[in-house]
Amino acid sequence: MQILPKVISMLFVVLFPICSFATSEESVHQQDFTGHWAAIAAVILFCLAYLLVIFEEQLHLRKSKPVTVAAGIIWAIVAIIYAQHGDTHTAEQMVRHNLLEFAELFLFLLAAMTYINTMEYMGVFDALRGWLVSKGFSLRTIFWLTGLLAFFISPVADNLTTALLMATVAMAVGGTNTRFVIVACINIVVAANAGGAFSPFGDITTLMVWQKGIVAFEEFLALFVPSLVNWLVPAFIMSLTVPQEKPEPLKVKVTMMPGAWVVIGLFIMTIIMAVSAHNFLHLPPVLGMMTGLGFLKFYGYLLKRKYQHLQMPGDNMGKRAVGLEIHDDKDRDNRQTERSFDIFKSLARAEWDTLMFFYGVILCVGGLGALGYLSMISASMYEGLGPTTANVVVGLLSSVVDNIPVMFAVLTMMPDMDLHQWLLVTLTAGVGGSLLSVGSAAGVAVMGQARGIYTFFSHLKWSWAIALGYAASIWVHMVINK
Repeated sequence: MQILPKVISMLFVVLFPICSFATSEESVHQQDFTGHWAAIAAVILFCLAYLLVIFEEQLHLRKSKPVTVAAGIIWAIVAIIYAQHGDTHTAEQMVRHNLLEFAELFLFLLAAMTYINTMEYMGVFDALRGWLVSKGFSLRTIFWLTGLLAFFISPVADNLTTALLMATVAMAVGGTNTRFVIVACINIVVAANAGGAFSPFGDITTLMVWQKGIVAFEEFLALFVPSLVNWLVPAFIMSLTVPQEKPEPLKVKVTMMPGAWVVIGLFIMTIIMAVSAHNFLHLPPVLGMMTGLGFLKFYGYLLKRKYQHLQMPGDNMGKRAVGLEIHDDKDRDNRQTERSFDIFKSLARAEWDTLMFFYGVILCVGGLGALGYLSMISASMYEGLGPTTANVVVGLLSSVVDNIPVMFAVLTMMPDMDLHQWLLVTLTAGVGGSLLSVGSAAGVAVMGQARGIYTFFSHLKWSWAIALGYAASIWVHMVINK
């Protein structure tokens, strides 16, 4: 009977590697329950929940719902099993540790999302998009510009917002030229994911590594050249298919709301405070982010006092910002009120489904780890295959399974690796999702935006070129950072 749990756990490593990792080093009283029938049931439950996440688009079921339910059931199983063995305290200690990790990530992301939403509301991204589509650049110039901007914006903003912004530009300029729109969207997704890999703010995976204290802020810059190579190799290959024709420039003029530049400055200051809190005061970076959010709230108050009915620059953007349509005079008055500046509306527009998904994943993986799957899989991957091979495999797996739970699993497993290997897994987990359109949040979002044009199979046709960039970035990292 002892063979069955090992076989099942190994199958889950191949199919759903995140299922088999455990919680932290603080679980000093953790026991091995991998052979218990309830522990096996917990693993099966999580895999079923994650299958629902994978088919989110087909089922129209938000991804946070199945993992949130699974997290509660799994921890109930953990508590019961430990209690049956006379231990009523360890499960509580472990789940509190998981909740602390989630709380830090949650508040950090909430502050960052609020800033991004505020800048979007104030027309910052619309102004950039309007400038690009009104300049009359050639298709090839737009191809390289959108990729370059995606690469350098995503380290500060999240890669999903960056990809959506640049994809809108590509679609507006490309028009009915679907061949251009496809390669431009692929280029943008690859660039956004690559750009996020060398900055703690560029991707959730890099943020988790930085908050864990494994890699210092400035040490992420060692991944700049490998990340650049990861984007440039497929970009150069795809650019050969983009014509030099120059489409008619679109007549677009967008102005930002008053105070937009101050908000941008506050966001930069907030990032500096987060880095300083972590590097100099040895405090969690979330304290710097939340303090910056407080400054943004104060500035919102000052704006509200100065502009009692501050409007969005343009009727269409105003409707999009609050999701309202005008039907009659009363509705127009309501929209006028709703469009007055309020920082808490930007807070409310955060990606709550994504934040709740993080809660479910972190607690699910933590619960499965509390049942003892860590040591078994750690030996199989990092001791059996070696750290380099295992880290490359992590990147390949992140193209199928979301890179966030994969990276969280690696962090909770905490294999014995040097800085070079931790940077490698940070790189591969960040850029590996570009291999398939469903491997990253940026790819999934752009598929929704360019529905019917940029699809899973249109991306798959260029996966070989992206794979060349993936291999080249690993080689460059091994050469220059070893």
